[in-house]
Amino acid sequence: MGAVTDDEVIRKRLLIDGDGAGDDRRINVLLKSFTKWCNSSGTPEEGFTQRMLGTLAQCEFSMGKTLMVYDMNLREMENYEKIYTNIEQNITSAHEKITECKKEIQRAKRIRKNRQEYDALAKVIQQHPDRHETLKQLEALDKELQQLSHIKENVDAKLELRKKQFHVLLSTIQELQQTLENDEKSDNDDNSQECPVENGE
Repeated sequence: MGAVTDDEVIRKRLLIDGDGAGDDRRINVLLKSFTKWCNSSGTPEEGFTQRMLGTLAQCEFSMGKTLMVYDMNLREMENYEKIYTNIEQNITSAHEKITECKKEIQRAKRIRKNRQEYDALAKVIQQHPDRHETLKQLEALDKELQQLSHIKENVDAKLELRKKQFHVLLSTIQELQQTLENDEKSDNDDNSQECPVENGE
């Protein structure tokens, strides 16, 4: 408690003394002189009043200067508070920007990855013919398939015709063979009939 009291005394002395130019001493001297003048019954010495007024003016000047310094300190404190608030806002804004930049970096990485995959896919696609060329090839293959189908139909028809012709040929050969066999048998029968007649003669 004593330390606090000493601090209060020192603070008051500094406020009264201003910048240390002896204001505290002047006020004490002024109070003592004023008390002495009030208690004295005789006429004050010459220049006493002027000295008191001069000392009082000096004290008022120092007090005004102290008040100006005090007001300036208050304004400085307000300014520091504004600067502190501004710094806090800048720090918060910087954190938000850092977070946004991290998100942008992630988006950029994702876009880069997608672009690399797209380039790789584009290279694979370029190795194959385009849609127009593929359609042309399909049309050519379809025409070729139709031609082959037509050729197959012709070959099947010719094969069927050849089968029929071969069947007719086989039938004709069989008939011819049967006819030959019949003729040969008939000749043999005729020869066998002629032989007994000749023997009888």
